[in-house]
Amino acid sequence: MTPATPQRSYRYYDFIMAAFVVVLLCSNFIGAAKQASIDVPLFGSLTFGAGILFFPISYFFGDVLTEVYGYARDRRCVWAGFAALVFASVMALIVVHLPPSDSGYMKTYQPALATVFGNSWRIALASMLAFWAGSLGNSFVLAKMKIATEGRWLWTRTIGSTAVGELIDSSLFYVIAFYGIWETSDIVKVAFVQYVLKTGWEVLATPLTYQLVGFLKRRENEDYYDRDTDFTPFRIST
Repeated sequence: MTPATPQRSYRYYDFIMAAFVVVLLCSNFIGAAKQASIDVPLFGSLTFGAGILFFPISYFFGDVLTEVYGYARDRRCVWAGFAALVFASVMALIVVHLPPSDSGYMKTYQPALATVFGNSWRIALASMLAFWAGSLGNSFVLAKMKIATEGRWLWTRTIGSTAVGELIDSSLFYVIAFYGIWETSDIVKVAFVQYVLKTGWEVLATPLTYQLVGFLKRRENEDYYDRDTDFTPFRIST
């Protein structure tokens, strides 16, 4: 029998995966419930979900993971994030619906808990599916663009892949979560604003992407090209 080729071990991969999952959970469960509003010169008042300030960081890490370690290892992180979202959603559902005690504190706390963590199943499902499809779409486009450009012009694939991934994410989330509840015109308008803000975040983060990618490639001695990769999204192994 031919011995199996041992998997490469990396110094920083696990840390990037952990950061990816943490950002994903926090942006969905801390920032998603708050609607913020700021005044933008020439545009007036702009309302957005506070989580949008942090959720694009997951795409930042997704770009870094795919660029340095390859699509398969980023896919593994996406599945880890998806599993974490499923667990957090189930936990929130159970905790919110457990009968509260009859104390005065719980009479105040229970409604607040239900408001923050009692998202409907439709919104939770939309969030999970949109994240999964958008993140894998982002990684797939970046991996293919890296081969097409022969590793040049990193900024074109980080921004280009994010533009595709965020388009999938924003479109799926608002259609699944609010179709039939909101007016179609409102869905399109809100989804477009979210899409522009998320993609714009990636453009601003480009210098940081270059710094982190360069650091990891040097320290890990890795610059993966997905020439023979199985791009099926339904695998966890690398």
